[in-house]
Amino acid sequence: MALRSEHRALDAAIAALPANLEDDLELKRLKRRKLQLRDCIAQLENLLIPDEPA
Repeated sequence: MALRSEHRALDAAIAALPANLEDDLELKRLKRRKLQLRDCIAQLENLLIPDEPA
């Protein structure tokens, strides 16, 4: 799934950023996008999984 691969890529990008980053705006942007992807993935999975067994 493309969303999961983008989520993993963001994990790698966040880990690759230096810990002493003076301007952490990029880090905040990446983390916000990662959270948006996680929420989107969760919504899609909820649509695929029925609430009650058939």
